[in-house]
Order: sequence, then C-alpha cells, then structure tokens
Amino acid sequence: MIDIHAHILPSLDDGPETIEESVELCKVAANDGIKRIVATPHSKDGVYEAKSDKILETVNVLNLKLKENQIDIEVLPGSEIHIHEGLVESIESGEVLTINNSGKFILFELPFVFIPPGTDKFIFNLKINGIVPIIAHAERISAFQKNTELVRQLVKIGALVQVNAPGLTGQAGPRERKCAEWLLKNRLVHFIASDVHSLSGRPPILSKAVECAARIVGEEEARALVCHNPEQIINGLDIR
Repeated sequence: MIDIHAHILPSLDDGPETIEESVELCKVAANDGIKRIVATPHSKDGVYEAKSDKILETVNVLNLKLKENQIDIEVLPGSEIHIHEGLVESIESGEVLTINNSGKFILFELPFVFIPPGTDKFIFNLKINGIVPIIAHAERISAFQKNTELVRQLVKIGALVQVNAPGLTGQAGPRERKCAEWLLKNRLVHFIASDVHSLSGRPPILSKAVECAARIVGEEEARALVCHNPEQIINGLDIR
C-alpha cells in the first residue's frame, strides 16, 4: 500500500517533533503493509511554511534512518498546501512541492467550514496548467458534509478526492463516516490515506479503512484506492 497524505517529518509542522517519533510512525506503517509514504507537511497555510529544500533534506535524512533501523518503507516528498494566488508559479519554480516532486499532482487543503468563492475556477486554472489538485480529507470539511454534491461538482472540473482512513472506520466521528461512505458509494473517492500526525491521533494505518471500503465498493476497487491509484500519481501518471 501507498499512503499519499502523511505528516511524518520531524519538526516541520504539527506532526512528530523528533526523528525518533518519525521512525516509530514509519515502523507502524510498515507493519500495516504500507511500502511507501508521501510526506506532506503543511505549507502556505499561514502557520506552517515548510520549505521545499528543507522537506527534501528531511526526507533524505529519514530514509537513511529507516535503512539503519531496517524498516522496509520508503518516504517520498510532497506537501499539503492551502489555495493561494500564484500557486501555479510556486509549483513551476519549485517553491511548492507536488507529490513525489513530479510537478503534476498537488495535495491541497480547503477551509473546514466553507468553500471559498472561486474554488472551481482555481481548480480549472490548475488543470489547464497541467496540475491535478487532490482535495485532502474531503470528509472532514463541513461544507461537504452538509452538501456532498459540492464534491461532485469539483470532481467534474478535474479535482481528485482523498479521504482519511479514520473517517471511514468511524474513529473520526459519525459525520465524517457518513460523508466518506457517501463519497465512496458515489465513486467520488480516488485515495484513502492516513493523514497521520501521531500514534495517539491519526495513526498510519490503512488496512482497517480498506476493509470498510471493500464492504461498500468491493475489495478490488477498495485496494485500488491505496495501491493502484497512489502508484500512478507518485509516478506522475493519470489514474486509469
């Protein structure tokens, strides 16, 4: 399995504080069957400003540490960004990291309470510039919980959708679970990811969520959300 949304790097955002904590999180992920994990520290959100060069450097350090500890998992670079003016230029210049630094897929976080006016135009602009936006943890956004059809509209424009594993398992609460299940039933989910921050918060576990998804869309389709689809995008390829 491949986890495309993870706050796994130490001291860059609200994820782990030390490299030792990062290693422990990766160990748990590897034991769950995750082979690759995309580090997506918060960037451009007004609080955390993880810089591309620092992300790349920290990914290399963590991968070396994982080899030393014989943990069979590879960490790839990425970021979780907020929509902001000049994003296309920031991506093209390398100021903002795309998933696996491929230049094509970007994980972005919408406000939890409302969808900003012009979001549809923003997504369309990214698409015409060859950048595919992935909406992070869609089931957590209250605007989507109240009106799930909003997600369908953004997908039609070209966005992809990621839901968190705890949202599907019910650990995040009933509203999140209801929204995640509706999105799955309507084939509006492209990825299941952990959005890991810590072992006590959202742990790096995908297997339980895959089991929940399989009961809704079948095992093959559920596995694609953590295997085939993530594999495609870390290689910079469209989902087929």
